[in-house]
Amino acid sequence: MAKIKAFRAIRPKENLAGKVAALPYDVMNYEEAKEMVKGNPYSFLHIDRAEIDLEDGINPYDKKVYEKAKSNLNEFINKGIFIEDNEHNIYIYRQIMDGRVQTGIVCCTSIDDYLNGVVKKHEYTREDKERDRINHVDYCNANTGPIFLTYKRHEEIDKIVENSTKKVPIYDFISEDGITHIVWSIKDDEIIKKIIDVFDKIPSLYIADGHHRTAAAIKVGQMRREQNPNYRDEDEFNYFLSVLYPAEELKIFDYNRVVKDLNGLTIEELLNKIKEKFEVEKLRTVEEYKPEERHYFGMYTHGVWYKLKAKQEKINEDDVVASLDVSILQDNLLDPILGIKDPRKDDRIEFVGGIRGIKELTKRANSDMEIAFSMYPTSIEELMKIADEKKVMPPKSTWFEPKIRSGIFIHSLE
Repeated sequence: MAKIKAFRAIRPKENLAGKVAALPYDVMNYEEAKEMVKGNPYSFLHIDRAEIDLEDGINPYDKKVYEKAKSNLNEFINKGIFIEDNEHNIYIYRQIMDGRVQTGIVCCTSIDDYLNGVVKKHEYTREDKERDRINHVDYCNANTGPIFLTYKRHEEIDKIVENSTKKVPIYDFISEDGITHIVWSIKDDEIIKKIIDVFDKIPSLYIADGHHRTAAAIKVGQMRREQNPNYRDEDEFNYFLSVLYPAEELKIFDYNRVVKDLNGLTIEELLNKIKEKFEVEKLRTVEEYKPEERHYFGMYTHGVWYKLKAKQEKINEDDVVASLDVSILQDNLLDPILGIKDPRKDDRIEFVGGIRGIKELTKRANSDMEIAFSMYPTSIEELMKIADEKKVMPPKSTWFEPKIRSGIFIHSLE
């Protein structure tokens, strides 16, 4: 069962929350991060992507970057940009995007729940990215970015959220992308205990986004245990910062693919090979094609959109991973036809989040790439089933929106 706890958040002063809050560190590159902080000395990217405050060209994994992150965090605290709550609280974090609402419980989750499988994952992690976040957390001595977890909706939690959100929020701002962010603080010990008790009845939490941050938080916690052999269960390093959302409120966007070349094939050769595994329809309209159901794909190359449908014999519905559209495309087209053996490492393929729109695929295929594929989104039910079966999704299977902002909550490990 899920073990959570309240914590003393380090968080922005109320009038600075909108300026501090930033997108997660891994959804932008160095140049984009530098552009985002222009004119905003309060942006949390000065901590989460501290290389932007160092010399151009510095290795983002350089020790100086982590030292700068620690220095910037301390500076934000010393200048009063951040305050620390006196009590251990639980918080409610609501985001509104295009009229759609998702509301999460902000708390700390036990690292043991990750180790014993209560917190379930669905992705592999890369050692270099893990090491980056391990160093970041270790140097800052804090979880600086919350892990995006989900759970199957629970009526008692819904009632607590409904009552708590009738009160005056501590934050209410709109970020530069038009998303509303509202935060309430729960200080009542009885309500906090009830939330903790309810989650103690919930058998599983699922990582929606943040596998590298989760793995890093767990490994830093284990390092602290080795350094403190007489540690107590309530010690902060035994927990990591999380936002827990009911699965029913979440939306997964499509995660599309673009490839640099046709692997030496002509258009005719490409289409003939694809027709062996997909039904292919050449679209006469100039409009982009966005699939409206599973096992359909859009393909754009050389000025033409095609509608692809996987042939029934190529779909294995008995295997939850193999039946994913990202798997079907990879196993039947990207690998055998375009030669993309390992999409994690092959620099001929790139991934485009659905939030950018289908027009971005046309743009990329007409510029630096040669072919693009539009996908139908993976469902939250597929994600949970894969995690329950202890299986792993192919890379870049899910894109969640809205993104949890970093910098609104920090959890100190002391």
